Amino acid sequence: MNPLYRIVFLFILFAGRLQAQVPDTVHHPHPDSLHILPANINYDSTLRITNINPYITLHVDSTLSYKLDINKDVHNYYWFLRNAPVGLKINKDNGTLGFKAEKSYFLSGRLKYDTEYKVSIGVQNLANPKERVDTFFTLLFYSTEITASRVKPTVSNTLYIEEGDTVSFKVQCEEGSFPIESVATLTSVTIKNYTPVTKCDEVFNWPIPFDFIKDTDKDKERLMTVTFVGINKFFNKDTSVIRIYVRDALNYPERLKEYRRVSREVNYYILQLKYAFRELDKRVKKTKGTRSGFDLATGTTALGGTVFSSMSGESQKTAGKILPGVGVALVPVKETVSPNKTNEQNSASVIRISIRRLEFNLTNNSLQGDIDPEIVNKTRLLKDELKSAQTTLIEVPLDTGELSEEELNKYFNNPKVNKKYKMKK
Repeated sequence: MNPLYRIVFLFILFAGRLQAQVPDTVHHPHPDSLHILPANINYDSTLRITNINPYITLHVDSTLSYKLDINKDVHNYYWFLRNAPVGLKINKDNGTLGFKAEKSYFLSGRLKYDTEYKVSIGVQNLANPKERVDTFFTLLFYSTEITASRVKPTVSNTLYIEEGDTVSFKVQCEEGSFPIESVATLTSVTIKNYTPVTKCDEVFNWPIPFDFIKDTDKDKERLMTVTFVGINKFFNKDTSVIRIYVRDALNYPERLKEYRRVSREVNYYILQLKYAFRELDKRVKKTKGTRSGFDLATGTTALGGTVFSSMSGESQKTAGKILPGVGVALVPVKETVSPNKTNEQNSASVIRISIRRLEFNLTNNSLQGDIDPEIVNKTRLLKDELKSAQTTLIEVPLDTGELSEEELNKYFNNPKVNKKYKMKK
């Protein structure tokens, strides 16, 4: 055979064998080269989204148009979304995501900055429902326009309140681009028993004590400022100041305790005086009885002497002469045995007047209603009257003995005793 024919024959044979080894699918990365893939490789035919971005960030007022691809013919598949934020849409036929982040969505509160929205996305074969893909991506919106967060207490900047009342209000926050994460509470005056605010929507509570106003404070009023400092995660601050004017007020519970204490002291002192009056009055009464007895004896002897002197018998006339002398002799005996208790009677009268005066002041200064605004003046009047009586009767021995209050009052209010010390017209 001709050598030329032999070469052509070998080339044809080699080309036939080479064609028999080429698979149905080939890949040509370059036109000038040819890569032959083995026919025994298993190819993955599972439906996949080939270009999904797991994390998408959008600026406010920007527009999103993003086409999703799959490793199949897109004309046979259906695209859908679940849990999509307002405004986000997808073309069901070609898988193109579309969104215009309008600012009105954020101003109305339907969308929020720096909030991650987890969006579920799926694609499904129209002919075979079992062939589908379900996955998700995260969508976040941001803005370069910074809105400051503000601390907003629920009261006005100036408060007027009295001692004994309670200051209580909530501290709210207006959320801006970066919410306030913590709140610091500062006071211009050191106070106790208050509830500080450490974060938004907490309540500041302070029961004002009655001793908050000092004697040196002008016009019985004191100013205290409460400052709330809100801090965000970047340590930017916003401050709100509340000015609290505290006015002097009556500490009625304490004043009531003081009034009752003074009233008990007055009542107890009255009982002591009634006992002293009883003892003095009994001494005066006993002395008066003894002196009355001597007076009757003196009068009887004088009358008997007159009677006996008028009789006819000498012995009887003699007795009539003696008896008047006996009566005269009884007078110094009376003064010696039972001297007149003028001092005791005068002391009893003074004590009785003091008792009546204290009782009148107790009645006149009794409390009216649940809260008597004159309680301070009434307490002061009782104190002054008690001190005056104690000063006047400082030498009177004080004791209550074994008699009860009821027995002492019964003796003091006895009609006979009242008649004795009642002022005559």
